[in-house]
Amino acid sequence: MAEPAKVYYINLRTHGRESQLDKLKRLIRRAGIEQIDFENKFVAIKIHFGELGNLSFLRPNYARAVADVVKELGGMPFLTDCNTLYVGSRKNALEHIDCAYQNGFTPYATGCQVIIADGLKGTDETLVPVKNGEYVQEAKIGHALMDADIVISLTHFKGHEQAGFGGCMKNLGMGGGSRAGKMEQHAAGKPSVDEAKCIGCRACERICAHGAVSFPTTRERTLKNGRVVESPVARIDHDRCLGCGRCIGACNQDAIEPDYDAAADVLNYKIAEYTQAIVQDRPSFHISLAIDVSPNCDCHPENDTPIVPDIGMFASFDPVAIDQACIDMALAMPAMPDTVLTEMREKLEAAGEVPEHCEHDHFNMTHPDTNWRSMIEHGEKIGLGTSAYELIEVK
Repeated sequence: MAEPAKVYYINLRTHGRESQLDKLKRLIRRAGIEQIDFENKFVAIKIHFGELGNLSFLRPNYARAVADVVKELGGMPFLTDCNTLYVGSRKNALEHIDCAYQNGFTPYATGCQVIIADGLKGTDETLVPVKNGEYVQEAKIGHALMDADIVISLTHFKGHEQAGFGGCMKNLGMGGGSRAGKMEQHAAGKPSVDEAKCIGCRACERICAHGAVSFPTTRERTLKNGRVVESPVARIDHDRCLGCGRCIGACNQDAIEPDYDAAADVLNYKIAEYTQAIVQDRPSFHISLAIDVSPNCDCHPENDTPIVPDIGMFASFDPVAIDQACIDMALAMPAMPDTVLTEMREKLEAAGEVPEHCEHDHFNMTHPDTNWRSMIEHGEKIGLGTSAYELIEVK
């Protein structure tokens, strides 16, 4: 059995003598980042720049704090992410950099450059054989990310509508995949439309980058005032659909549902294997900030209210252990009132059908069709890390 990994934690309290940025620097030094030889090394700081309109992504000030420590240790840091599959503000390198700058990640603010790892159109990738890979033999990783000598993940810990939670592995595995790599990870499950709920607003059609959504038929719909109208009804062509799930988040009527079956688990297995491809055979270090714990990914052009209170900052050399530690502390937190988490609980309790796996689990309750444990378990299975950890609080 693997030895427990060390995960270092620091709370967010300040007393006028030390800012949260000072505490972050102290945390990562206490966690042993200096054990890595940074001298004259290129250091990829993998971060999510946030979709335009979203306000829960990490502030660029945190990136500056990490970059400053890397430079103090002799390294040459850059901030990086890969392009998205869906229509949004980060689908090519030009728009992606514009988005990063608009959200504050300029070289002046962060002290280092932004490089989009998979290039102008998301096709600049490195094929990386995955150690112990069961679902991915050769991961497609953004080239600049693989060209770096050292990888640091700087993660906003949160919920996620498909993976269950968005932590270190999600940031690295899915975020580090090129557009083709993201397609490979998402390919297992594709959504369908509940015709009774669809109101024909076409939000799903606008968000789909692959022309998979159409409105070939109509149906009668009774409005609240009793008026009967004809509404178009969405259809999703699974031959065109890549399973990215963007339409699920775009639908305000909950009319689009994932056809998961085993696909939710397979997605998480692939994320773990893509993370393995990125960190294997070179130094890596992981930082997660459990603040503004939103229910969904920062890829959304909006952010819902946090489902639990702010928790703190974590650092570790083990990507599996740091995710497990963040999850455990989040599950120990009370649910925030008037959030999607409390709304979902009320909805399921009213229907008398609270699934057992949701009962004491904030992430499963928020997204009942997900299974976050599968990512942790598979990460352990392939030797990426361990869920057993020693939590060391930095005072």
